[in-house]
Amino acid sequence: MRAHLYDILARRQLSALFQPIVHMQSGEIIAYEGLIRGPSDSPLHAPLNLFKAARANDLTVELEHLCRKVVLERFAELQLPGKLFLNVSPECLLQRDARHGETLEVIQQIGINPERVIIELTENQPTYDYDLMREAVLHYRKMGFQIAIDDLGEGFSSLRLWSELRPEYVKIDMHFIQGINHDPVKLQFVRSIQEIAEKSNTRVIAEGIETQAELLVLRDVGVACGQGYHLGRPHPLPARTAPAEVIKALARGGVAVYPQRAVDKQATVQKLLHEVTAVPPSMNNNEVVEIFQRAPKLMILPVVDGEQPLGLITRAVMIEHFARPYERELYGKKSCTQFMDHKPLIADKNTSLQELSFRMAEADAHHLFNGFIITDQGRYLGMGTGHDLMREITQMQIHAARYANPLTQLPGNVPINEHIDRLLESGCRFAACYFDLDHFKPFNDVYGYRRGDDVIQLTGNILSGYCDPDRDFIGHIGGDDFMVLFQSEDWERRCEAVLEQFSRHVQDFYSTDDRERGGYISEDRQGKKVFYSLMSLSIGAIRVEPHQYYTHHQIAAAATESKKQAKKIHGNSLFLDRRHAGSL
Repeated sequence: MRAHLYDILARRQLSALFQPIVHMQSGEIIAYEGLIRGPSDSPLHAPLNLFKAARANDLTVELEHLCRKVVLERFAELQLPGKLFLNVSPECLLQRDARHGETLEVIQQIGINPERVIIELTENQPTYDYDLMREAVLHYRKMGFQIAIDDLGEGFSSLRLWSELRPEYVKIDMHFIQGINHDPVKLQFVRSIQEIAEKSNTRVIAEGIETQAELLVLRDVGVACGQGYHLGRPHPLPARTAPAEVIKALARGGVAVYPQRAVDKQATVQKLLHEVTAVPPSMNNNEVVEIFQRAPKLMILPVVDGEQPLGLITRAVMIEHFARPYERELYGKKSCTQFMDHKPLIADKNTSLQELSFRMAEADAHHLFNGFIITDQGRYLGMGTGHDLMREITQMQIHAARYANPLTQLPGNVPINEHIDRLLESGCRFAACYFDLDHFKPFNDVYGYRRGDDVIQLTGNILSGYCDPDRDFIGHIGGDDFMVLFQSEDWERRCEAVLEQFSRHVQDFYSTDDRERGGYISEDRQGKKVFYSLMSLSIGAIRVEPHQYYTHHQIAAAATESKKQAKKIHGNSLFLDRRHAGSL
């Protein structure tokens, strides 16, 4: 392998590929990253193998110098427009001979302006000598080069390098880019990086973009440039313009649909853990009473044999027994298991809070007051209280009501309003459609809440099936009310399809008799018997022109008024308020 590597270096058996870097707003190719490949019929064709072999044979500096020369010469030969990102490892940047102008000498011979070359620092191993690194970077900057840091978020010390070197560009590692349209954590990471970049006058390049949805989310976050297979693959003869579909998508305007924070179903019982000292079954009742007397606030004691939880002793039970005549004399010296609850509620630390709340609701009421034992694979860890569980579940429900509906998992009021504000700020045309079920309350009264929940889930699923997930935002306001913010031009056709699908499937939720007669008898709010038709869906729609509305409050008020008009129409209906209708 060493001889083969020497042969590659001696005969310059390296070839250059170039991958475009695209400006997110204009769709213009502003630069290319120069990449290298070994001989096509060699195990050292892939750059990973090539540089691994070079490191093993102490030839990294020689290989990098040759790679740079091959890339620079080919870039000039192809007369590619824009800038060139030239990969350099910190290891080579810090070599004395590498800082004496060899790269500058090469590009001057070739005839490239140094201002067109960006030194892209690519980490293969940790960088510790930051003072020397700053000196080297300053040296390159004085020659006219700019600096980029590669794979931000993936390297050994990329954030520290950013802080120390203040590069003109940072590239975000593809891990944080791919699937960003479905992952709120990745979205938050990129947002944070973009915020730092804006404050430090750095331009962000998102690597690894593979879909249009990823591209549009990144554009909306404010990321300056993008790179990836969706924009152009590495090629010996790269394109000089971005693909037509990319240019069209970026020029289309509108806003991307951001991924939403889901209801936190991952919170576990461990969050409620209190370390409570347990007593052994060998302890007698007199000793337990003394413990309660010494600690007036102590309400409960777990009984544990070794690490195995056996039960719970409550202060109330002990006091009640020992207040009776002769109880102390009869039972004082007997095992504390005498008055123990032998069937306590026990939960493993990894049990979800939701699962525990279901178990608590189905169990006897005293468990809510007694609390529950928390274990780790059967071993006693501590206690949790019913009060803490109720508090956490309530907080989850409040969060769910604001951010995501727990029944449909669709975004709630806060994300709906945030998306409307983004649409208004972008100045794009869109349609706001308010979906509301007719006769839902009497259906709930007759068929029960469980069946009502099923209808709400059906509605959410139908809406999801007829909306473009990358352009149309579906929100669940609450109860049987939904809001869809359409950027799809064919939104009316989609609404009609929703109505048709709902009309067909909702009949499955009724009895045969009610289906045949087209409705059922139920009491109204005054207690009178009333005949109600089968449920239908009303849609109140408004078309929003640029600068027609300025707040989500105005949109909500207009859509609500349109929905009221839709509900006046019998059966499934779509009402479009044409007083201010635009051309969407």
